[in-house]
Amino acid sequence: MADDPSVPRHELNDPREIRALAHPLRLRLMEDLAALGPATATELAERVGESPANCSWHLRLLARYGFVEEAGGGEGRRRPWRVVLRSNSWGHRDDSAELMAAGDAATGMLMEQEVAALRDWMAGRRAEPREWRDAAGSSQSIGWLTAEELTAVNDEILAIMSRHVGRITDPASRPAGARFVRMVAWAFPDRRFTSGTDATGSGEGGDA
Repeated sequence: MADDPSVPRHELNDPREIRALAHPLRLRLMEDLAALGPATATELAERVGESPANCSWHLRLLARYGFVEEAGGGEGRRRPWRVVLRSNSWGHRDDSAELMAAGDAATGMLMEQEVAALRDWMAGRRAEPREWRDAAGSSQSIGWLTAEELTAVNDEILAIMSRHVGRITDPASRPAGARFVRMVAWAFPDRRFTSGTDATGSGEGGDA
């Protein structure tokens, strides 16, 4: 998939890297750092309801594989950490069985996290300002595409969000009123239907 050229791309080709990512607390720590900026293990512990020692251990593990890094200043658990802005990818066709299993586990964990966030939004959306209720949404589509066309669709979706990725680590670039927004998209051939050119169909809908 195409990436913002300003964001380094990193292919995870070591199962240990992927397993380091596939952990609910570590994902939460990275997300908090991305959303709220640099923080110490103690500050993160207060947010996620864990002990500072446990958060510190997980942060060091994430740092070992380049997902987070020290932001400078402080000592011990009082040193701040920040997320490393890079595009992580895995799940290539030539991966070993071990790497594919680790990738499947990581993808599953990420999807569970996103579904939980969607359910949280849906449960509380009526308390949100109308402008945000109207701006949020979901869609579902079907159609016949070649592998090249599907790649292009995925590239276009990623390119749209990549326009704003720099705001994650540069708060000064965020316009007034901006909020931390999640976007999830997946597209794959439905294995129940074989390839063909004699049928078409599409549909969209949804309101979140």
